[in-house]
Amino acid sequence: MEKTMNKLLADLVVEYHKLQNYHWYVKGENFYTAHEKLEAFYDEIRDFVDEVAEIMLMENLKPVSTMKEFLALTDIVEGDGKDVTQEEAYAAVCRAYAYLLKEVKEVKAKADEENGYLISTKMDD
Repeated sequence: MEKTMNKLLADLVVEYHKLQNYHWYVKGENFYTAHEKLEAFYDEIRDFVDEVAEIMLMENLKPVSTMKEFLALTDIVEGDGKDVTQEEAYAAVCRAYAYLLKEVKEVKAKADEENGYLISTKMDD
């Protein structure tokens, strides 16, 4: 379970930074709306990062904690620090959220198989 949870944690951390990158570099006529929405997205992901790490610690699992470890585990591609339109940013967010939802469902299924009720319940949240 530790490997599975660390993969989810890494994907969340990298997605958090990618959203922050989009927040900083979004351009276009609806800049302020997009800027605020992207901030709300990364704030939400930040909270999930903390919850996943804390639940791991409650289960006596060791969460990875360095960028090197996160980047080695993730399948999320980092932001590139270039200007992005709100359409490009929102499309990338939708793809990433669909990927993360699939991953959460897989973590839940594995937790259910292993009677990991605390993790399973957190994945429902």
